[in-house]
Amino acid sequence: MTEAILLVGGKGTRLRPLTVNTPKPMVPAAGVPFLTHQLARAKAAGVEHIVLATSYLAEVFEPHFGDGSDLGLSLEYVTEEEPLGTGGAIRNVASRLHSGPDEPVLIFNGDILTGLDIRALVATHADSGADVSLHLTRVDDPRAFGLVPTDDTGRVTAFLEKPQTPEEIVTDQINAGAYVFRRSVIDTIPAGRPVSVERETFPELLASGAHLQGMVDSTYWLDLGTPQAFVRGSADLVLGRAPSPAVPGRCGDRLVLPTARVAPDAKITGGTVVGAHATVGEGARVTGSTLLAGAVVEPGAVVTDSLIGAGARIGARSVLTGAVIGDGAHVGPDNELRDGIRIWCDATLPAGTVRFSSDQ
Repeated sequence: MTEAILLVGGKGTRLRPLTVNTPKPMVPAAGVPFLTHQLARAKAAGVEHIVLATSYLAEVFEPHFGDGSDLGLSLEYVTEEEPLGTGGAIRNVASRLHSGPDEPVLIFNGDILTGLDIRALVATHADSGADVSLHLTRVDDPRAFGLVPTDDTGRVTAFLEKPQTPEEIVTDQINAGAYVFRRSVIDTIPAGRPVSVERETFPELLASGAHLQGMVDSTYWLDLGTPQAFVRGSADLVLGRAPSPAVPGRCGDRLVLPTARVAPDAKITGGTVVGAHATVGEGARVTGSTLLAGAVVEPGAVVTDSLIGAGARIGARSVLTGAVIGDGAHVGPDNELRDGIRIWCDATLPAGTVRFSSDQ
């Protein structure tokens, strides 16, 4: 296997309080755009040619990654004029593939952080003779996902919608968002209209007697669909829990980019990333958080599990937990922001405006 399709779709609206104009795959995670980790892992698995199937704000990808040569890859870009869904996006880029009809093509989603052994998935595909092979992962609570049961040989037996009752939970295996397709199967997907691989392509292939093989790989897996998950994923990349050859430095308790400034007595832990030209002041404590370029944490502030946008400022002695602060926003001194709060881009929160704890 030498080529792949990377599905980079969606507006990432759940990250929108952070940044209006940057799609989620380009928001830095562990010091580089998240998409860089995806591309680097594919390269490490032997992929040489990747077609990026893009939609929303697609114009930002090519100027940044170019032809892919800096990553040792050959990259092409195909932009959807209208949203086509996962299956439609795959079919839309078929003409850019170089593989022969029986050769494998890796397909993976641009918003999943995973430790998947890509070579093992390709080997499973080859050994089983499958038409499509799917990466499956196990989750503690599968009610929010479609279920993918398999038989004793790993062959997929059904695709089940999100279970509504305990009796419907027949497996804890879910579709983890990475596949290997036989090249000829891609051409069977209808062209020019929206298609979902989960709800249409895979069930129809199964009904037609095609061989769909599942490979359960229970290594690291995280859907980065929410700001909290994005912060967690970035921290896990820094800590080494989520493997990536693209992390700019050694794995450890923190990642401070060279142009950042951290006061000697500031405490940076938990996989925190301090981005380019960001500043952490005296006595500040930052744990498990991401500070994007130019962000400022003033003296004595405490920031935990939070995402601080580019150029945002956190005032002295403010306490943030599970917060998302948009680009250019200013949280004044002595505020207390708790789980789930969002401060929009360029907004200003005056000193001492918000407090959750009691006055005692």
